[in-house]
Amino acid sequence: MQLYKNQTLSVHNSLSGKKEVFEPINEGHVGMYVCGPTVYSNVHLGNCRTFMSFDMIFRYFRHLGYKVRYVRNITDAGHLEDDADDGEDKIAKKAKLEQIEPMEVVQRYTVDFHNTLQKFNLLPPSIEPTATGHIIEQIEIIKEIIDKGYAYEVNGSVYFDVLKFNETHDYGKLSGRKLEDMIANTRELTAQDEKRNPQDFALWKKAEPQHIMRWPSPWGDGFPGWHLECTAMSTKYLGDHFDIHGGGMDLKFPHHECEIAQAEASSGQTPVKYWLHANMLTLNGKKMSKSTGNNIYPSEIISGENDILSKAYTPAVVRFFMMQAHYTSILDLSDEALQASEKGYHRLMDAMDCLETLGTGNNSDFDVKTWKQQCYDAMNDDFNTPILIANLFEAVKHINLTKEGKEQITEGDKALLQSTMHSFVYDVLGIEGKKNGNDNSNLLDGVMDLLIGLRNEARANKDFATSDKIRDELTALGIQLKDGKDGTTFSTN
Repeated sequence: MQLYKNQTLSVHNSLSGKKEVFEPINEGHVGMYVCGPTVYSNVHLGNCRTFMSFDMIFRYFRHLGYKVRYVRNITDAGHLEDDADDGEDKIAKKAKLEQIEPMEVVQRYTVDFHNTLQKFNLLPPSIEPTATGHIIEQIEIIKEIIDKGYAYEVNGSVYFDVLKFNETHDYGKLSGRKLEDMIANTRELTAQDEKRNPQDFALWKKAEPQHIMRWPSPWGDGFPGWHLECTAMSTKYLGDHFDIHGGGMDLKFPHHECEIAQAEASSGQTPVKYWLHANMLTLNGKKMSKSTGNNIYPSEIISGENDILSKAYTPAVVRFFMMQAHYTSILDLSDEALQASEKGYHRLMDAMDCLETLGTGNNSDFDVKTWKQQCYDAMNDDFNTPILIANLFEAVKHINLTKEGKEQITEGDKALLQSTMHSFVYDVLGIEGKKNGNDNSNLLDGVMDLLIGLRNEARANKDFATSDKIRDELTALGIQLKDGKDGTTFSTN
C-alpha cells in the first residue's frame, strides 16, 4: 500500500489563505509547476532557498508514493527590467554589456544554476522547459485570448484587458488585491502609452529594431510577455487544471495573478488547485541587496571568500540551515545561525553513524512507532520541517542515551528507527551525510586549530618568518587565513 493512503497531508493554499487537505486531481499523481530562474546572472541564495523548499516538497510527495511530474522552467527571453512591460530584456542587456550572443548568456548562467543546485543536492525536475522553446504555444494562447475578447493589439503589441476580464472574473483573488484600489493608486496613462488601462499587461511586445531577441508572429516581429511563458509551459505539460503551482512570495503579484487571468481567459478553467509560496531569505536582519553590499552568493558561502561570514560552510550545512525554518517563514542568514546549524548537523550525522553499530537489548525505552508517526505528522502539517527536525533530535537524544548504556532498544525498533531516520534525513530533507564529502571536516578543523595556534605563538615571539611561512604554505594549498578582532579563521577554495 502506498504511504499517502495512510497519511493526511494539509498544505497552505495561497488562493484560499488557509490550510487545506491535499487531494490530488488524479489519485496517486501530482502535477507541480514551479517558476524557475531568469538566466542572466548567477543564481541568488534567496532563489536557492525557494528551489530547495520545493525540492523538499517534491521529495516528500515521492516518499509518500505519489507519481510526481515536476515542471520547473528556465526563463531565457521576455523578462524585462523591473518586471515591467517596457525596457530592455534582462538577457539581451547582459549580452550587449559583454558583447556576446544572448544564448551565450543563457548557456553560461543555466550551467551555473544547475551546478549550484547540484551542490545543494537538489533533484532535477521531471521536465525543464524553456521560454524560447515554446514560442508557438505562447502565440496560440494569445490568439485564444484575443478571440474571447480579453486582449487587444496595438502597433504590433498585444495587451491583456484586465478591466474587461474583471467584469466576469476576479482579477486579484490570489494576492487579495481589489482592482478598484489598484486603479486608484496608479498614475493616469499618457498620450504615448499604448495600453487602454494602466493595469493591462503585455502578452506580446513589438520588437524595436535594436531588440536582439525577436520572433515572427501574426502581429509582427516581437517577443512574448514574461507572464505568458509560464501559462504556456505549465498547461502544456500538466493540463489546463493541475495540482500545485509554486514559487517565491515575490511572484504572487503580478506574475502569478497574471498567470491565473491568462489561463482562465484562454481555457475557461481555474488553472491551479493549490498555490504554494516560499518566503524570502534575509542577511543579518536586512533584505539582501547587491546595491547595498548586503548580499552573498552560494559559491561565496561554500568557499568562504566573503567579508560577511567568518568561515566557509559546506552545502550540506547550508541546506540543513534552510530546512530549520518553515518554507513560508522569513529566514535570516547570519554567521551565528550557520555556526549553530553546523553544530546541529554534525550532531545529527554523528548519531546517524552511531545508529549503525548501536547495540540492542530486550526492551525499548524509546517508543519508536509513536515517534515515527510524529515525524509524518510534522511533514503532513504543510511540510513543517522545523518540527520534523525537532523530532529527529529527540531520536538523537535516545540514540546517545542507548550508546551510553542508559537506555535500551530492541533489534526491531532499531531497524525501524534506522529506516525512518534514513528516509527523513536523506530522502525527504535531502541532507547529505559526511560520507558525501564532509568526513574530513572535523579533522581539518583540528589540524587548522593546531597550525593557527603555532602561527599565533610564532607571532607572539616575533618569529615572523615562521608565521609568514605557515600562512604562505596554507595559501599555496588553497587555504586562506583571515585575522580579525575575534581571532584567526580560515576558509578553503
